[in-house]
Amino acid sequence: MTSSIWRPSRVGTPGGKELSIHNYEELAALHAIARILAQPQDLREQLEQALQEMSDRLGMQRGMISLLDRGTGEALLDVAHGVNIQGLDVIYKPGEGITGKVAQTGRPMACANLGKEAHFLDRTGARRSLNRSELTFLCVPIIYDDRVVGVLSADKVARQVENLDRELALLSSVAELLAKAVHSRALEEENRRLRRIVGRSQRSSMDIIGNSKVMQDIFGLVAQVADSNTTVLVHGETGTGKELIARAIHRNSPRLRGPLVQVNCAAIPDTLIESELFGHERGAFTGAHQRRRGRFEEAHGGTIFLDEVGELSAAAQVKLLRVLQEKQFQPLGAARVVRVDVRIIAATNRNLEQDLAIGRFRADLFYRLNVFPLFLPPLRDRGSDIILLADHFVLKYAREMGKPVEKISPAVSDILLTYRWPGNVRELENCIERAVLLAAGDTVETVHLPPSLQALARNEERKVRGKLNSVVEAQERALIMEAMKETRGNQTRAAKLLGTTKRIIQYRIQKLGIDVRQFRVK
Repeated sequence: MTSSIWRPSRVGTPGGKELSIHNYEELAALHAIARILAQPQDLREQLEQALQEMSDRLGMQRGMISLLDRGTGEALLDVAHGVNIQGLDVIYKPGEGITGKVAQTGRPMACANLGKEAHFLDRTGARRSLNRSELTFLCVPIIYDDRVVGVLSADKVARQVENLDRELALLSSVAELLAKAVHSRALEEENRRLRRIVGRSQRSSMDIIGNSKVMQDIFGLVAQVADSNTTVLVHGETGTGKELIARAIHRNSPRLRGPLVQVNCAAIPDTLIESELFGHERGAFTGAHQRRRGRFEEAHGGTIFLDEVGELSAAAQVKLLRVLQEKQFQPLGAARVVRVDVRIIAATNRNLEQDLAIGRFRADLFYRLNVFPLFLPPLRDRGSDIILLADHFVLKYAREMGKPVEKISPAVSDILLTYRWPGNVRELENCIERAVLLAAGDTVETVHLPPSLQALARNEERKVRGKLNSVVEAQERALIMEAMKETRGNQTRAAKLLGTTKRIIQYRIQKLGIDVRQFRVK
């Protein structure tokens, strides 16, 4: 069977160069949909009402919106009008069926006669009892920030379709109006899905939250190295969770029952580093009134975590190297030698290889520590983990504060994914703690975010509003120009043709910068 699928070479889609001129009924429908989207209500309700307007005003029946999963590329049917999707789990893999192809390619597609199209899947069964040869199927991508975020589709009675280009251009205009809401709805669903992952996480022994591929790779390396006594050096920016990695290695190792001793190397003065790490005898120096065990001796049989090891002075590096080489040391003022069985995990936010080149860090110590390097990614490179972590912190601080906060709004999700997070996970946690404290209901909104993030929200809102206005104004300009052309520049007749008043037409002509002289008969 020959495929009846039709792909336009050009259509009035976002980013397209050509503009389709819509008639008054079509422009009225676009205005009605824009008004629906401007109302503060549930996103799903907004989208359902928009699909109803498509049916009532444009004759586009059985409208459906599918959301694109950013991870898998699959299109998941989410909202429909005139189709019962309750209890259905309809998913289109990339390139599967018309919807899957549009999601994958980002190009509109149409089927003029469904009765002749073998590739139409009809997974909802909505057209099972209908005469498909009487239906035309239209399908366009929903694009937000130059990325496909969903797919909009609908049927139309074939005899009512005079021009497929025009129909797809109209549906693409609707899709452009819906883009922001669909993007937010996709974030909302991803947020809900990630919360379920948090709830059923099997990785409680690691105390680390992350579902991105880069973190899955880290978890695999942690599992591999944990069973050994190999020295590990964790590289990563401040706030990425290096301490959690050290704890995960220790808790998943045979040394689990031994101590985990943490040392912040940057916080110890050079004069005290030897005493802090290796201990001292009574009277070893002024103020040493009693014998003290060092941190290495405290960690015997377990693990010592040397955080910010790159901040050690040259003198401290020499003393640490000696312990790593000999596995023994003498406390200050003691004749005895202490032998220890300790696994060493170090961490740094510095580029130690650069420090080697300028002589700031000893090469022999670096190679002793860097046996098994682990590189933690910054939060900005972890994608949807940002939302996963945000949900975790919301629940954590809601419990601690005794507040009913349960979730973050889609607008907040959008901002969290846009922000660069220079302070990484620690900054995100502080941000969410503040937001939970300020939240009055069960949801964290943009107003609860720090001022710097609220500024991002305002910029995004202005961007979307400007885009919406430009779409509507472009369609309105084209409609008025068409009427002026038909009436040869007679504004009174043009107003009557468009069902409005001459005063309003004059105002809109001036507002839109239309030159009426081009339509007058010479």
